[in-house]
Amino acid sequence: MFHRPRLIPCLLISEGNLVKTRKFKDPTYLGDPINAVKIFSEKCVDELCVQDIRVSQTGAEPDYALLSEIATEAFMPLSYGGGVRSVAQMRRLFHIGFEKLILNTGWQEHPELLGEAAALFGSQSVIASIDVKQDVLRRYHCVTCDGTRAVEGSPMELARRAEAAGAGEILLNNVDRDGLMQGYDLKLVKSVAEAVNIPVIACGGAGGAADMAAALAAGAHAAAAGSMYVFYGPRRAVLIHAPEEKELYDLGVYRDA
Repeated sequence: MFHRPRLIPCLLISEGNLVKTRKFKDPTYLGDPINAVKIFSEKCVDELCVQDIRVSQTGAEPDYALLSEIATEAFMPLSYGGGVRSVAQMRRLFHIGFEKLILNTGWQEHPELLGEAAALFGSQSVIASIDVKQDVLRRYHCVTCDGTRAVEGSPMELARRAEAAGAGEILLNNVDRDGLMQGYDLKLVKSVAEAVNIPVIACGGAGGAADMAAALAAGAHAAAAGSMYVFYGPRRAVLIHAPEEKELYDLGVYRDA
């Protein structure tokens, strides 16, 4: 039996451009997202996550034209997050070709949205996103609206709430590690993974395949990353790439179970 956990590139888009943030701030322009999607399709990545940070901030509608073009070029399962606040939007996004939708601000402002989505489209199609920050005492606090608004409840409490509402997966992101490429918050990953019975996708901080292996060992069912897929080398040159299969085997990410 072959064990192959999902490794997921996360593409951030803003006003039609591919960008990358640090700590959810200062987006750096990287180029055309369609070109990145084509490269990842050629590299046969497991899944692709697309998140629009502009519509998350402004409350605008998702960029359906761009998302339709992305879906046309993608030959792997697609998830999308950003500005999803209604069932009507979900129907349109699924029709375009996205298999999963990521809800963050939408479900935390309207808790019934997760249940409605799960009932209509199935739990497997609904991902609840939980963004986490730490204060000066290293205590965890959940945030929404692209990290700008505090949310009541610990990461574990929000994860349990999302599971009870019908979410099929949790996308867990430590805002303080976003874009730094210094490793995931393994304590956070472990605590949330142990709190729920649905898969947890670790996100925020991966600098390479070794970090992904560590997140999976901590209890994550999948590992997502942005910077490690779009930057290369110590000077962070822009280069769309993915870990080689041999490296993933050598690190124990892929193995014979």
